[in-house]
Amino acid sequence: MGDERNGAGSWLRSRSGLVFLAFLAIAAFFLWTEHRAHFLGILPYLLLLACPLLHFLMHGRHGGHGENHHHGSGGDQK
Repeated sequence: MGDERNGAGSWLRSRSGLVFLAFLAIAAFFLWTEHRAHFLGILPYLLLLACPLLHFLMHGRHGGHGENHHHGSGGDQK
């Protein structure tokens, strides 16, 4: 009972898992060094494309358009 292993983390700590992680690290390094200019050149456009997406997603916070919400101080209305 004390010898039970966690199935998720045991493969990454094996020899083949470490070799695979090293391969992924080397591949990520070469992808980053070879394509850095392309990636960094596209960032301003991604930021501009994110604006309409965030606008669309954030409209749910205030109830959308067409609902009667009074955002004033309220005051004493009698």
